[in-house]
Amino acid sequence: MITNHKFNLHYLHYLHYLGLTFFIAIAIILRFCNLELKPLWMDEIITAIFSLGKNYHSIPLDIVFPVESLQDVFTYQTGVNCPQIAQNIATDSTHPPLFFCGMYTLLGWMKPLGDDWIGKLRSPSVWFGVSLVVTVYFLNRLAFSRKAGLMGAALVAVSPFAVYLSQEARHYTLPMLTISLSLLALIQIQRDIFTSPSEQIKIKVWVWLLWTIINIFGIYIHYFCIIAFIAQVATLVLLISRKVKILQIRKVLLTVILSNSVVLISLIPWFRVMQNHLNRSETSWLPTPQHLEPLYQTLINWIIMVVILPVEKQPLPITIISGLLMLFFAGWLGYKVFRGIKLLLKEPQTRLPTLTLLSFTTFVLLGIFAISYIFGKDITVAPRYNFIYYPSFSALIAAGLISENNSNRIVLFAENSLEKPNILKFSTQKLFLPIVLLTSFISCLFVVSDLAFQKPYLPQQVAQNIYQEPSIPVMAVMAYRNYQDVALGLSFALALEREIKTVQNSNIPTSNYHNFALFNQSAGLESVFKNLSQLPNQNISQLNLWIFAPGRIRNDYPQQNQFSPSLSCNIDTNQHYRIGIPYQLYRCQTILDFRF
Repeated sequence: MITNHKFNLHYLHYLHYLGLTFFIAIAIILRFCNLELKPLWMDEIITAIFSLGKNYHSIPLDIVFPVESLQDVFTYQTGVNCPQIAQNIATDSTHPPLFFCGMYTLLGWMKPLGDDWIGKLRSPSVWFGVSLVVTVYFLNRLAFSRKAGLMGAALVAVSPFAVYLSQEARHYTLPMLTISLSLLALIQIQRDIFTSPSEQIKIKVWVWLLWTIINIFGIYIHYFCIIAFIAQVATLVLLISRKVKILQIRKVLLTVILSNSVVLISLIPWFRVMQNHLNRSETSWLPTPQHLEPLYQTLINWIIMVVILPVEKQPLPITIISGLLMLFFAGWLGYKVFRGIKLLLKEPQTRLPTLTLLSFTTFVLLGIFAISYIFGKDITVAPRYNFIYYPSFSALIAAGLISENNSNRIVLFAENSLEKPNILKFSTQKLFLPIVLLTSFISCLFVVSDLAFQKPYLPQQVAQNIYQEPSIPVMAVMAYRNYQDVALGLSFALALEREIKTVQNSNIPTSNYHNFALFNQSAGLESVFKNLSQLPNQNISQLNLWIFAPGRIRNDYPQQNQFSPSLSCNIDTNQHYRIGIPYQLYRCQTILDFRF
């Protein structure tokens, strides 16, 4: 009997780690699937510029250049070090430098980047996203059980939100990874403090040191990690004040103060730059919240972490049906998770880790609402910023679901809770875990197929509009106000380049004239048209001229303008679009000269 029991235990352990391997493999497949399908958008262009060792002075401004020459802009510049990248970031961006220094190093290992440079640019985010799956596994395993760990890994592996961020060439999956690692250390600190004998509290120096270092790295990767750090400190102080005896508080608080001091001291070299970044105009796009917008937008953001169906740019019936299905699923899932978390709070073994993760998540949300309401920057409008608390949020969902699933069992979260399930007790109630994972997996298919989490400003759709008449020469002009507009213009140019190649490969007759320009409109939109009129003759008889004018309205576009001395352009009132910024088509024809 003992031999059979050991065999069954080894077999269940084998199945457990086989399941973990399976979910890691699923995570890799989903995140690499169609990695280059979606075009780079504005923020990813910014990542590319700094990660390739360049800055905005490397971009051809106020000149006309062929779209086909864009590859020269996005080439890896050798011989650049981290201090140089940090200087570029300090002057031309609003972010810490560590992510971009790391990206430069990783891309250097991949050179030559070649034609698939977009996939290589996004691939580090993929691997950070896969690492997050493993980290959440260990987080939930330490906090709750192996089963909760496996469910956490599964949930993150098929989370449409996590897959979406993993396919972004941005610093979202890396800070999520650092936050999850810091939470792992925080759970260990919580265990050392509150599960020790009452007469002695363990202070493991290496755990506190690791927690401190991870948070420092996180803040130098993304400023929003400051919110996560403050939330962790607040959680520790809250738990200490409620659970630790008066005579022992001094020892723990001294350690907290020492760790916080190290973090603050580490920020001194970058503090002045951080102050300058907070006052830059690049964050002016964030709206001032109106009434309860941050609250219901946060609820929507919770939903799309686990399920998203095609609701963007879809026919109204599809949007309504998809939205109702998402709401129904979210309500059902929320009920299950709520019941499970209530059970976790009742169990002595799981009460403290549950309170830790709940407190951290709550403090982060309070920080987000403070930024939205007090500082007038509603960051809830962008779902991606919810990466700050995603690790704790997904960990709680997974643990809650496992608790609800095993609610009729006596041993819920024992260290070796891998007992063989009784098939005779199987019921349809136990299907809800596979249903949750399958629904999230299907959502991921919509994400990687560009039916969900579409890129802001829709670069591919813009490119298709610009190149709707391939046989006619085309030129697009971005009238930029700042470097963000420059990055936005480059995203449209890259999408246009890809659209041109697609059309040419389909053997459709095309013109060989595909140009792009970035002209400064700080002196007014009229200065952009003046620059166009002074261009040399282009040796073409007609042209489709597209003008992007951020910050302008439709009436700001003149009815006529001139493109070089030989082409006169008339506005096409049927070809005006707005995707956050307006863009307008002008049809240009040769000016007939009847002079003798």
